[in-house]
Amino acid sequence: MCGIVAFVDNEKPQQKEVQIQKMMNRIIHRGPDDSGMFVDEQAALGFRRLSFIDVKSGNQPIFNEDDSKAVIFNGEIYNFKPLREELIKAGHTFSTHADTEVILHGYEEWGEGVVKKLRGMFGFVIWNRETGEMFGARDHFGIKPLYYAKMNGTFFVGSEIKSFLDHPNFDKQLNKEALKPYMTFQYPATDETFFKGVYRLPEGHFFRYKNGEFSMEQYWDADFSPDKESFNQAVDKIEAAVDESVKAHSFADAGIKVGSFLSAGVDSSYVTAMMRPDNTFSIGFDSRYDETKQARELAEKLKLKNTDKKLTNEEAFNAFPTIQYYLDEPDSNPSVVPLYFLTKLAKDNGYKAMLSGEGADELFAGYTDYGFNTSSKPIRWVTDQMRKLPQPTRYKIGEWLKNHKNFHGRLHMYHAMAPAREDFVGQAYIFSPEEASDVLNKDFDCGPTIQEILAPYFDKIEPKNIDEVAKRQYVDLHQWMPGDILLKADKMSMANSLELRVPLLDKEVMNVASHTPTKYLFNYKGTKWAFRMAANRHLPEEWATRPKMGFPVPIREWLHEDKYYQEVRALFEEDFVKEFFDQDKILQLADDNYHQKIDGRRKLWTIYTFLVWYKLYFIDNYVPEYTKQADAEVMQ
Repeated sequence: MCGIVAFVDNEKPQQKEVQIQKMMNRIIHRGPDDSGMFVDEQAALGFRRLSFIDVKSGNQPIFNEDDSKAVIFNGEIYNFKPLREELIKAGHTFSTHADTEVILHGYEEWGEGVVKKLRGMFGFVIWNRETGEMFGARDHFGIKPLYYAKMNGTFFVGSEIKSFLDHPNFDKQLNKEALKPYMTFQYPATDETFFKGVYRLPEGHFFRYKNGEFSMEQYWDADFSPDKESFNQAVDKIEAAVDESVKAHSFADAGIKVGSFLSAGVDSSYVTAMMRPDNTFSIGFDSRYDETKQARELAEKLKLKNTDKKLTNEEAFNAFPTIQYYLDEPDSNPSVVPLYFLTKLAKDNGYKAMLSGEGADELFAGYTDYGFNTSSKPIRWVTDQMRKLPQPTRYKIGEWLKNHKNFHGRLHMYHAMAPAREDFVGQAYIFSPEEASDVLNKDFDCGPTIQEILAPYFDKIEPKNIDEVAKRQYVDLHQWMPGDILLKADKMSMANSLELRVPLLDKEVMNVASHTPTKYLFNYKGTKWAFRMAANRHLPEEWATRPKMGFPVPIREWLHEDKYYQEVRALFEEDFVKEFFDQDKILQLADDNYHQKIDGRRKLWTIYTFLVWYKLYFIDNYVPEYTKQADAEVMQ
């Protein structure tokens, strides 16, 4: 696990060396073990290393046999050994035992087709010194980030946006069109980031850059094609796939400690039960928002060690600006806070890598927003039967339910019957567009609409003959998962120089999930039911059927406590806030929530998150002390 950054321009190599070093210093947290760079007349490549495989000789950039091509890579390739053997038989000579070199020789052998052969998480860049072409790619699901920009004659690409900031040709401007969609989705929801002119390379895409021209292409997409199989066959396949994937994701060189996170939920519990690591880690709050008790209970039943920590409100709240700095862009998902401290806990205990449970809800239909009523089993059963009706009939029922006067279970049935395009936004919906317009100033009441953001996904998936649950899964795989879940997983773990591996989000597991009939995953018994039954074979009785909790965070308590309410209110009162928001309205929102006239915590937290982030990057121009120290050494 590492951090990479590169740029292409016509500056002299001596200037490039200083610039790339400063850019690398911004992301030391991603790779404190070592660093490397390469500079020529056209390009500069920089690398920060957190070493796991071939610790002695695996530093980057790595070159091919004649030094005509160089690669920098962030991630892990879990099938690199068989690929390495295949490439050796094809005549390639390896100078290391690192998985990185497989990418480079694979590119020589298969060209852009190398990305289809890789199994793992990756963001990489290959520089061809002879042709002046740069090739790069991001993994199938977007587990690893990769950003790019073209400004003032320089092309930038890297793991984190902050690594671009110190280059003299980088023009730091706020993207006005990112704010309103963020207000609804709670995370950066557009391909163009909060930094004007900086884009995310989408998941499952590769790019080429040559002679000032940029192009990209999708090389992989989810394909839901259910098999005809029995429920037990489906469970068997899921169990086998998870078992194999956990084994593959647990690999590291001797002496490197790999553990797992453990919560009260089934996902991390299943991974832990299959992995059986030397230590598991859990986090909670010193309040009713605490999962550590259940985690300790499960660890004891599995006869595993568990290390946990309870956060105080003060340490959690005070760390929030630091967290937003590491995220690069604002993300108001409250779970970023415990995740930051959980990765720090594992790192402080000597671990370099952890396995986690991200991905199960998207692959195996785990969200109640797909149309699951948590309170009434009879309504769930009736809805389950209605899902078997022909699609036109379901849509007509959905239309009737939408316009009918309310009754118990109406909204649940509507969400289950209506076309996904009509009612599904994803797993977060904070401000409606109308609510966002009401508090935003005119200059920021802009940007793509919800429909414009989601339409490309529905346009692509609707012609295929799949059910509405699978359509919702498809949207979440492309929007919620890379935009929120994986963004915070990568940035919070790398903030603490820790590698986070997600064995449930694997292309081989996806192959099984996409062929599992939806009726086995999502039915009146529960969400991701076949997955839960596979997990239940390895967990204590009924543990796998516990309801999903996520990371419970005491946002409500914080915003009702005078100390934190005053801190939030003080930020809302600052002059710069008037540029974005109707200051009177957001102050009234804070006051009404504090006096418990309304429950506006998520709206408040979303506004507060943006303002904290903006102040860090555009007013304070925050730079960590370790970066300042490294920059000073460069100048000496």
